[in-house]
Amino acid sequence: MVEVNRLSEDVLVLGAGIIGVSVALHLQRLGRSVVLVDRRAPGEETSYGNAGLIERASVIPYGFPREIKTLLHYGLNRSADVRYHWSFLPKIMPWLARFWWESSPRRLRRAALDMLPLIEHSLDEHAKLADEAGISAQLRPSGWLEAYRGTAAFEKACAAARQLDEFGLNYDLLSPAALREREPSLASVFAGAVHWRDPATIADPGQLVKDYAALFERKGGRIVTADAIGLRQDGESWSLSTPERLYQARNAVVALGPWSNDLYARFGYRVPLAVKRGYHLHFRAEPGAVLNRPMVDIEHGFLLAPMARGIRLTTGIEFAGRDDAPTPVQLERTEPYARAIFPLKERVEATPWMGSRPCLPDMRPVIGAAPRHKGLWFAFGHNHHGLTLGPATGRLLAEMMAGLPTFADPKPFAIERFG
Repeated sequence: MVEVNRLSEDVLVLGAGIIGVSVALHLQRLGRSVVLVDRRAPGEETSYGNAGLIERASVIPYGFPREIKTLLHYGLNRSADVRYHWSFLPKIMPWLARFWWESSPRRLRRAALDMLPLIEHSLDEHAKLADEAGISAQLRPSGWLEAYRGTAAFEKACAAARQLDEFGLNYDLLSPAALREREPSLASVFAGAVHWRDPATIADPGQLVKDYAALFERKGGRIVTADAIGLRQDGESWSLSTPERLYQARNAVVALGPWSNDLYARFGYRVPLAVKRGYHLHFRAEPGAVLNRPMVDIEHGFLLAPMARGIRLTTGIEFAGRDDAPTPVQLERTEPYARAIFPLKERVEATPWMGSRPCLPDMRPVIGAAPRHKGLWFAFGHNHHGLTLGPATGRLLAEMMAGLPTFADPKPFAIERFG
């Protein structure tokens, strides 16, 4: 028999990744009673597999490339940083066309300025939650490296870094000797590197989300295992049934990452949400070999990061259906290059991990109220920066839901921009 809990909660937060957990914590901080709902334990989907970066330095969103040489390179579909399923191209082309349009210099700068308050508050908001959770040591102030094999590419990167000086970022331009000093276990194949010093790094992003979720529970929050797709509107409340209980609340937040469209589409909202799939594998390092911070081999399109399970090799993006079978071709292409620059031993796991990043073509997430459904709220579509922006997003949405002054202008993130 289902036990009815009528209006006993203030908010149902649907999705226990970094975004949903952060929203739940900030609402809880404002005195709201919150139930956090997911079909899996916190931090076991998209939030689990990433580079472990709180990317304070990424003030310019990842736009669509506009150089002919780069486009031709990607068009051959042999790149490790961008790959696509040929059969998926007809489906994704309208999204890519809008992404290209939104990536013009003028629109890209507008997106950067809209996102800047969230980026600027990302580290501080993480630091507050980590301190409260007792895990501040997990945030390592190491920054990360962009490494370049060619001199011309490195010089171009140096010029691009200097163009960001208006944002007050801290970075070092490293000669080969300076790079060897900071990362002595790397092979001497690079012409130089940019060391972005503002970002913090995380050795286990999934565990970070679990630790934030544990803080939520210690403060009286409830985590429920259920499929959020069952959400329904009952008059002025929202409800979700499980075999044991019927949960009801005045408000519901959709923070389901790449699965958000499965729910918001049921209520008539049309948002151009796409997914960029990504893969990772862990390797043991040779005895004595140390990687002090994440590093990206720009020319070969992969990242190596020191993680709790070993050295994590991650690739770029794959355009394919969210639920299509994994095709970890990019890992196979990059592993030989990774082994050539860092002394990797055997793989830690037999099967690569695959996840999906929820992306919108204008490079801004959806954060805010559903215009046609009272009490329904959205927080999804953070592109490559869900881990970075989770706590800042949680604060912004909680302030909006409580009717408080917001630390950032929420208008650029409204779902109404998509009509």
